[in-house]
Amino acid sequence: MKKEKTSAWDAADHLKTEADMEAYLEVALEENDPGLIAAALGDIARAKGMTLIAKKTGLGRESLYKALSAQGNPELSTVLKVVKALGLQLQVRSGKTRKAA
Repeated sequence: MKKEKTSAWDAADHLKTEADMEAYLEVALEENDPGLIAAALGDIARAKGMTLIAKKTGLGRESLYKALSAQGNPELSTVLKVVKALGLQLQVRSGKTRKAA
């Protein structure tokens, strides 16, 4: 019997376009889970190239890997620097559904 070869699934491998990255981060933000948001930012940063993001933010690559993991707890300033380096923006909108007029 032939053994099947498997490898770990990595979200960064599937984030090919800006639209993919935007949608991925938006869904993570909707979950209101800080670990998930940090991990999503990390996945997007790895998809774009962590070395490039480290250079753009002025932060160390290893510290970004640590902060942008599911166990990471990045400071807001780090999150904002990474979001800007990724070419993304955070936006606020009401969580309430609007009634039709």
